[in-house]
Amino acid sequence: MTIINAQLTKFFTDGTTPEIAQRLLGCRIQYETPNGPLTGLIVETEAYVGPSDAAAHAFAGRRTKRNEALYDAPGTIYMFQSRQYVLLNFITQPVDVPEGILIRGVEPEQGIETMQANRGTSGASLTNGPGKLTQAFGMFMALNQTPLNVGALSLDLLPVRHPNQVASSAHIGVPNKGEWTSAPLRYFVASNPYVSKITKKTIDQAHHGWRA
Repeated sequence: MTIINAQLTKFFTDGTTPEIAQRLLGCRIQYETPNGPLTGLIVETEAYVGPSDAAAHAFAGRRTKRNEALYDAPGTIYMFQSRQYVLLNFITQPVDVPEGILIRGVEPEQGIETMQANRGTSGASLTNGPGKLTQAFGMFMALNQTPLNVGALSLDLLPVRHPNQVASSAHIGVPNKGEWTSAPLRYFVASNPYVSKITKKTIDQAHHGWRA
């Protein structure tokens, strides 16, 4: 079990997991690499709310070696493999309450050249999806079950930017889960180009959906 500091505990337990998922929008993640720090602002999240949530890895109390991080302390990193990618999640709520938040998109800030080299692409497709962003940052499964703000990956607990509008929708890529397929537990900065599945005509090219 990871040991988390008091500030992280408060951040990841103060409110429901959907509320925390919205509060993460505009917060900065920083990943230390041999080429220097890579940073980005979180623009898209998905909340997963534990045993009652048919879309969650802990549905019906499921507990395995793969999802053990879900039962760890709030502020623990949960990484899992999905096809060729690893996906980044943050654990919320007290120990043994298996809820978490998938980080689905970030707006790159520092280290963009390194991200482009890691992804072999540029523009919004650099980090506009959960697998794309971890590939861009060079994150690996070794982060699983480690605490934020201790090792290579850190999170600013105060937002750097504030969205003009927080939009919500159903999960992406979660079919056949009954009411949970359509539950509006995905949150994103409206009009930000680094949000997955956004349509070009809705993008705010000037401010990317942030308050001026």
